[in-house]
Parts: sequence; C-alpha cells; structure tokens
Amino acid sequence: MQRARAVVVGAGGISGAWFPPLIKEDVEVVAVVDLNLDAAKRRIEEYGLAAEATTDLSAALASHVPDFVVDLTVPEAHCEVTCTALRAGCHVVSEKPMAATMDQARKMVKVSEETGRLYMVSQSRRWDNRHDRVRRTVEAGRIGQVTTANCDFYLGAHFGGFRDEMPSPLPLDMAIHHFDLARFFLPEIDPVAVYALEFNPQGSWYKGDVAATCVFEMTQGIVFTYRGSWCAEGCHTSWNGAPGCGCAQR
Repeated sequence: MQRARAVVVGAGGISGAWFPPLIKEDVEVVAVVDLNLDAAKRRIEEYGLAAEATTDLSAALASHVPDFVVDLTVPEAHCEVTCTALRAGCHVVSEKPMAATMDQARKMVKVSEETGRLYMVSQSRRWDNRHDRVRRTVEAGRIGQVTTANCDFYLGAHFGGFRDEMPSPLPLDMAIHHFDLARFFLPEIDPVAVYALEFNPQGSWYKGDVAATCVFEMTQGIVFTYRGSWCAEGCHTSWNGAPGCGCAQR
C-alpha cells in the first residue's frame, strides 16, 4: 500500500506533538514549511525525515503533490494556509482554533465545499478516555436529567510567543477546548446565545484579554456557565477545567 504523503506547515512548539504520531502512522512527510527556515530544518533533523525545508507553501505543494497538509501555524495564518492547500487539491488537518474570525471560518468552509476536499480541525481533548466516560454516563441518564453545566478553568500559563500578543488568547486558543467538551458531554444540545465578558486582570503578562466569564443559553433550556483565566497564579484547576452540572432526577 502506498504511504500517505503530507506537508507540515509550522515547525513551532506544537509540532512536537504531531511529528511522532505522523511517523508512527507511517506518513511520509515530504516537506516542512515555516517562515523560520532554521526551525523547519531543526524538526527535519530531529525526527530524521527525508523532507524538504522551505518557507514557500505553494511551491512545496506544487513540487511534492501531497495527499494532505497539516496546519500547525498561528491562528491568524490558518485561513490562508488552509485555503491555499485546499485549492491545491489537498485535504487539511489543522490545529485548533479553526480561525481567528468567523468570516475566516466561513471562507474556509466554503473553499472546502467548493474543492471537495476534507478540512478537519483537531479537538483532541474530547477523545480523552475520561471525557468519553463522562459523555457515556450522561447519555445513559445515570445522573438524571441535566439542567445546567458549569466549567471553571484557572491556570497561570507562561508561554511567551504569539499567545502573549493575541487579542483574545483564552477564548480563542484555550476555552475553545472547554466549549467543545460541553457539546461533547451534551451531544443533543446546541448553544443558541451567549453573553461573554472578556477582561485582562491586574498583574497579567498578556497583552490581550486573558480572562472571561461566559453564560451560554442552550437548547432544551439548559444553561452552561464558564469562568476562566490563563493568568491565575493560584487555585489552579487541571487543563481540562473543573466541571460541574446540575441535574433533576427523572
């Protein structure tokens, strides 16, 4: 069977979580693209890849004709990278978040539909075994009928780099995991409206608003509340947050 061929775009920190499974699945990485050519070369050397290091995505796609592209770039670049790859005839697997704006997200969906290429965004936390057990427990009605869902998330994350400069680092790059888990735990429930207040707490080392309080109105009368901060140096939760729910017995 012919090996699947991939171009990886983005050789930053998150790529270290992607190269091992790509290699394990016997994917042939034919090129690594990054604006920092040295970073691309380092990843190729680190994982012993027979791949080209380049800064030119379009040229890499034309030269190697991969089956799919792995987009590991910063959120602001996702739309351009994804649309370029889709139009070149490649499927795309991307790191979250999908895009930096709703307009970009709608454009990406449109290009995927027009080209007939698959576009998939990774939401890895929903596939954690612990989360699957929660979903199955709720689905089986073992805790009664859910009426409310809540999540608190507090961590002091010192990343450096692009997250420190983002306008909305928590909702866009982290809380999206928790929002996705709420939908995963309640598969028949959809959000219909939200009130969200973003703010940047005193002492924050982030440029943008890195804390938020959100209230979601959901279908079936369920309310989902979220409180989070990525610059909380005390009272840490896990990366998955501290969940809770209110139930009425049937």
